[in-house]
Amino acid sequence: MPLKTKTAGLKVKYSYLDTQFKDVEDVIADIRKLLKSGDFTLGKPVAEFEKLFAEYAGVKHAIGTANGTDALFLLLKAAGIGPGDEVITPPNSFIATTGAIIMTGAKPVFVDAGGDYNINPALIEKAVTLKTKAILPVHLTGNPADMLSIMAIAKKRNLIVMEDAAQAVGAKINGAHVGNWSLGAGFSLHPLKNINVWGDGGLVVTNNDDIASKIRLLRNHGLKTRDEVSIFGVNSRLDSLQAIVAMHMLKQVEQITQTRIANAKIYDEAFASLEKWIKIPPRRPSTRQVYHTYVIMVSQRKALMEHLAQRGVEVKIHYPIPIHLQEAANYLGYKAGDFPVTEKQAETILTLPVHQDLTRRQIDYVIRSIADFYVKKCNYSGRHSRESGNPGLDPRLRGGDEQRGT
Repeated sequence: MPLKTKTAGLKVKYSYLDTQFKDVEDVIADIRKLLKSGDFTLGKPVAEFEKLFAEYAGVKHAIGTANGTDALFLLLKAAGIGPGDEVITPPNSFIATTGAIIMTGAKPVFVDAGGDYNINPALIEKAVTLKTKAILPVHLTGNPADMLSIMAIAKKRNLIVMEDAAQAVGAKINGAHVGNWSLGAGFSLHPLKNINVWGDGGLVVTNNDDIASKIRLLRNHGLKTRDEVSIFGVNSRLDSLQAIVAMHMLKQVEQITQTRIANAKIYDEAFASLEKWIKIPPRRPSTRQVYHTYVIMVSQRKALMEHLAQRGVEVKIHYPIPIHLQEAANYLGYKAGDFPVTEKQAETILTLPVHQDLTRRQIDYVIRSIADFYVKKCNYSGRHSRESGNPGLDPRLRGGDEQRGT
């Protein structure tokens, strides 16, 4: 199944950092105003962005922080998490989730993932001890965790729940934005997120007035006034400049998100014909998944990655080493085999480009490049499937001119 000549030399980059800010004149104009005002620290732009994001997420409070990790840390601190406490969380997130727990002095307790890469609620109660104080699920890949089940467990066990929504701006469960299901959530504004800024930035959202007040203090040294400190805090303020960028990106976030969802749907439909080698995680109709990343499980991953690299398709792995097997986590006492689902996923997951700057031609090129690998390397033929009454390979997997998009 050779690729058409017209796709030869086509490149598909994973990162879109060099193209996401093609037109920045309106942003620069607002930054010039900021430079003249000198309103650099917790200035008016920060308050404006916080108000706009709170309205977007349907929450009472949004509090800007220096980054997404601090957002989680400050939320945990404001909730009273500290030394001697245990916080249940999955071992397959980015290291920042566990890092935020450890920064409070608490101990992370891992619970294995399910087929959707999120924490498996059915295993949570087994991990609860007398020291357990909170659950910190992660909406990994932009796919909301099963918050209804998690909240039911938390209510039964009298536990606090907070959400790591760093990858999930715009994600919803039954129409409600993530962050509304628990005490609060932490978001990231990292340059690769759906709302991205020119560096680091983060947000905490909550509907709890006391938690919001405490976080506003904690992020600014605990200062009640310029000269009075009510509690000891840290310096984790969202810069006014980044808030300006974030406000401009907030205007685009729905278009960005809808494009990513549409791109993921194209992949899902095409890869259904390759289920022998590709496993797509379940898609729950009650959730809105925003596809910060598009992650599938594949066979012969190393060979496939080499094949795609030769074709000019850049892919990633999120994440190849689970947190419990990282050197930094040795002191926690976990070992290989403790979380078999997470470990199996780490061996087989692959992240494809899904960002909003992809063209349809690039998406189809990725699809055909993957199909070409399995058809040639694995000697697969759709002929038998078609003759037996099954559709066999999706047409776009067979090359040709079916998908010409721009």
